[in-house]
Amino acid sequence: MRIKHEVGTRDRIVRATSRLMQRQGYEGTGLKDISREAEATLGSVYHFFPGGKVELAVEAIGHGDREFADLLRAVMGREDDPADAMVACARELATGMRDSEWMDGCPVTTTALESARRLPQVREAAERAFANWHGIVRGKLTAAGFDHDTASDLAHTVVSTFEGAEMTAQITRSTTPLDLAGTHLARLVRSYRQ
Repeated sequence: MRIKHEVGTRDRIVRATSRLMQRQGYEGTGLKDISREAEATLGSVYHFFPGGKVELAVEAIGHGDREFADLLRAVMGREDDPADAMVACARELATGMRDSEWMDGCPVTTTALESARRLPQVREAAERAFANWHGIVRGKLTAAGFDHDTASDLAHTVVSTFEGAEMTAQITRSTTPLDLAGTHLARLVRSYRQ
């Protein structure tokens, strides 16, 4: 027998904020939109997040960070060869993008780009997310025998390439940018082993 776990109000608010800001950006997402999407009262939003929209944006970025980190860990864990992991990760991202009808790109970028200059808390949350993803990829590469500096440099390239490919895939409504990113990242990773 499976036990169904109810998602609490606070978690519903964070998830709704993440989804809305991912699709609409920081400026395009209002507290009333979040309240409605989360099926929570506006009072609940203020109760859990007295810092308002900025606090919610930071929490939403943290949520997006964890979601993408989980995806990276799962894909990297399934593939022994880090080059194969690049292709698998690109496929996973492409599937998610297509399944969302091109609505769900990076869970951090849309929110951060729009507000990072004015809101240092949002920029710092985004920096933590990128550092986390970089660390996961670097860990996969060092576990496969790459030296620390090479693994670190490649990890930056991997994360940046996937970010750009996701954005381009979303705009063009095509998986081609992600497919190509996975293929060429795999070649790049393999080139360091020859």
